[in-house]
Amino acid sequence: MPNGEFAARKLLKQRRHQRMLKKWLKRRKLKLKQKYDPMGTVPMAKGLVLQKFALEQKQPNSGMIKCVRVQLIKNHKVVGAFVPKDGSINFIDEHDEVTIAGLGGSQRGQMGCIPGMKYKVVAINGTDLEQIRTGKKEKPKR
Repeated sequence: MPNGEFAARKLLKQRRHQRMLKKWLKRRKLKLKQKYDPMGTVPMAKGLVLQKFALEQKQPNSGMIKCVRVQLIKNHKVVGAFVPKDGSINFIDEHDEVTIAGLGGSQRGQMGCIPGMKYKVVAINGTDLEQIRTGKKEKPKR
């Protein structure tokens, strides 16, 4: 078997090794998202609100960020979710069913000055949060 510096088998093996060092490819090939991401491969998931709380923003910003602790229905994992827009937290009560989606930080991470939050609330009891907030729809009772 050829073992030269430019032997095709050796070049292919090196290329494969170098590609596996790329973070995005390794996650895809080893299926790490399905294994470790609480939401799995889906873009949105439903869950029940366990508690409401506020976080302090990262430097150099100041202010309180309203968040909720959510237990996902599909696998009972508990995640934190950010509640966007002003006054939206007032429409969410404990034991409400909320739909959460990814927040959109780079490489499945947090966004901007929000510490540790990877998800945001998009709907309450099946109704869009923005429509409830603006008064176009009324929040359904569970």
